[in-house]
Amino acid sequence: MTQFQDKIVLVTGSGRGIGREIALHFARQGAHLVVNFFRNRDPAEETAAAIREIGRDALVVRANVGDLDDLARLYAEIDAHYGGLDILIHNAASGYNRPAMQQKPKGWEWTMNINARSLLFGAQHAVPLMEKRGGGAIVAISSMGSQRVLSEYVVVGTSKAAIESLVRYLGVELAPKQIAVNAVSPGMVLTDALTHFDTFRDAGDSLIDEVAEATPTGRICTPQDVAEAVAFLCSPGAQMICGQTIVMDGGHSLLAR
Repeated sequence: MTQFQDKIVLVTGSGRGIGREIALHFARQGAHLVVNFFRNRDPAEETAAAIREIGRDALVVRANVGDLDDLARLYAEIDAHYGGLDILIHNAASGYNRPAMQQKPKGWEWTMNINARSLLFGAQHAVPLMEKRGGGAIVAISSMGSQRVLSEYVVVGTSKAAIESLVRYLGVELAPKQIAVNAVSPGMVLTDALTHFDTFRDAGDSLIDEVAEATPTGRICTPQDVAEAVAFLCSPGAQMICGQTIVMDGGHSLLAR
């Protein structure tokens, strides 16, 4: 029997990138998946098909987690299909990359609602479903922009800082319910999301090589690295980790520059 045999796992934003890899990793470990997407159905259906090829069940749900009605419907569909939930991976993210002086209220609300508000109110929906199963785990995906200043990342970085704060509060409040809450904060990860940054578009592979050379482990983080760390935080071996944000960047952020 594999580690997450017949567990029910929701990965928000799991059609592509890190979310897709996390979903597939849990499926390989025996879990059934809820694949969530908002705009692009085809990648989500491809993720679900890959999960079914592994021999696990996959429920595909279109929902904008930044919309409270959509968020409620997402969990209602999970309850109707599976009757409970064991693990929530809060991965879906969006945002407007602009300098602080060019940010607009709409961009702030959009980013904060999808990235941070959905964690709090998603947890309110998830916890009753987890209590039906005797407990569970919530893991949020953060980023180094929560603590460090990245170019034009002000609103997304602020939303990630809010996520890490919510993880601490939820971690303490939900621990008595046997629900572990933590976050993973990767460094640079090679996904399509990098193409949204002007710095990467200008430098491309040379930037990846530069970061890898400046990282003690000699390489950048992969989606599989993130998936394995997330799965560990949902495992029995991580029961005493509560409200923490685990930085995984190969030691890059530890070096003084």
